[in-house]
Amino acid sequence: MAKAPSQRSQSRDIDLFLKKSRDITAFRRQQPRLLFAIDATASRQPTWDRASHLQGEMFRSVSSTASLRVQLCYFRGFNDFFASPWLNDSQQLTRTMAQVQCEGGHTQIARLLRHAQQEHRAEPIKAVVFIGDAMEENPDTLSQLAGECGLLKLPLFLFQEGHDAQVERTFKHMAKLSGGVYARFDQRSADTLAALLGAVARYASGGIAALEKQGGQGDKLLLQQLKR
Repeated sequence: MAKAPSQRSQSRDIDLFLKKSRDITAFRRQQPRLLFAIDATASRQPTWDRASHLQGEMFRSVSSTASLRVQLCYFRGFNDFFASPWLNDSQQLTRTMAQVQCEGGHTQIARLLRHAQQEHRAEPIKAVVFIGDAMEENPDTLSQLAGECGLLKLPLFLFQEGHDAQVERTFKHMAKLSGGVYARFDQRSADTLAALLGAVARYASGGIAALEKQGGQGDKLLLQQLKR
């Protein structure tokens, strides 16, 4: 008859398991986190596929020694808000975005910022990226939330599609209050957005020093505002 494992052996196995769990948790906490959010209301459908492709630039721009964790968020339709698990697999994130269909509805930028703050308090986030073309919420409310992000050291990188003047004014103010960056793009300047997303990934992984070291187009555009 086989001998039952001793109490000491069981205790040792439990200790090894707990140590391994703590090591995994410690490693994950060392990986920089970036929240990538997109407006998925109806007006964004024509450029959603392009955005799905461009997000891969964030991963490709990070050194293999720095594993970036990304959470995808989007809002659409009637009060529909989605936040993925934290991922470091660009293919999985791309598959998630490919399944999304844009739907008519109001913007939920305030809800997004509150979510980002909650996530940041639980475990620090290096930056929030938001791509959108509209803003149907109170600018004062959004500015207040952006200021709170600034106090939390959570910069907003706001990329506006199109030329809506009110969106531009509000996004610029929000970026300034949070210590982040504002930029505008359209379908003709998709390469600029790709460069900016890559630069944001480098910033999330290595800070301003990483931007200065790379020195590309997107890095310079970010540095101009981050150093003001």
